[in-house]
Amino acid sequence: MAASLVELWSPRVIGEVDDAYIKVAKVHGSLAWHAHEDEDELFFILKGHLRIELETGAVELGEGEMFIVPKGVRHNPVADEECQLLLIERKSTLHTGTVATERTRSLEEQLRPV
Repeated sequence: MAASLVELWSPRVIGEVDDAYIKVAKVHGSLAWHAHEDEDELFFILKGHLRIELETGAVELGEGEMFIVPKGVRHNPVADEECQLLLIERKSTLHTGTVATERTRSLEEQLRPV
């Protein structure tokens, strides 16, 4: 499903489990430094490579690998080449936390069909 996405950094909801959304996204470049104060965020790499920059260093992820950014931790996802990923986030999670950029997507945008 992520492969069919045209827009970069525009996650789409593909399912839900209890109070969490399952999303797919296609990314390239840098998103934005941000945090989710009350929610953890799971990244699972479907294709490609993703670096999640943290204030304490960086986590490098390849296909089939995952990382959970704990709530309150500032992070910045970066893909040097196109990357496809799956995200699991609570329904209350704002795309870029309290930081708004041109890449920030509303929940309504994320709920559009894939």
